[in-house]
Amino acid sequence: MEHDIGSKIKAARLEKKLTQEQVAEILGVSRQTISNWENEKSYPDIISVIKMSDCYEVSLDYLLKGEQKMKTYYDYLEESTNVVKSNANRNKIITILSYMLVWAIAMIVFWFFTSGSDAMGYSLMFLWIILPVTTFVVSIVIGKNDFWKKGKWAFTLFFGVMYMLAEYGTFKMDKQHCF
Repeated sequence: MEHDIGSKIKAARLEKKLTQEQVAEILGVSRQTISNWENEKSYPDIISVIKMSDCYEVSLDYLLKGEQKMKTYYDYLEESTNVVKSNANRNKIITILSYMLVWAIAMIVFWFFTSGSDAMGYSLMFLWIILPVTTFVVSIVIGKNDFWKKGKWAFTLFFGVMYMLAEYGTFKMDKQHCF
C-alpha cells in the first residue's frame, strides 16, 4: 500500500482520468504546483487536500493516512439507517421488557411477600397505582417514539389483557388456591 501523499494524489487523479491542468484549474493553483505535490517536492495545504478529496471522491483518511476510498453517500446512508433501526428495535424491546419486569415483580411480591392482611395494601399499591402509572408511562414512550406505527394501538389491548391477568394472577388465583 502506498504511504506517501504524492503518489496517492497522483493515483487518485489518474483513476479519475484528469490531467494536472484540469485539477490545477479546479483547485485554483498552477499545473506546476500539482506536479510538485505529486512528486513530493512540496506539500498541499489542508484546504487543497480537502478540495482534492472532493474532486477525486476519496476520503481525507485515504489521502492523509492511507485508508480505503470513501464510501458512496448511499452506502453511508444505508449504514446510518441500519444503526438507527437497530437502536429503535432495541428501544422497543427495552420498553416492553421494562413493563413486563414491573408486572413480573408485582406477581412475585404478591405470591411470596404478602400475607392475607397485606392483600388490600398490595391491591391499592399495585393494581391502582404502580401498574396504571407504568402503563401510562410506557404508553407515552410508545406514542412519542411512534413505535410500531399504526400497530401501536394494539398495545391498548395488550395493556388491558395484562391488567386483567394481574388481577387474575393474584386475587382470583389466591381464592382458587384456598379452596
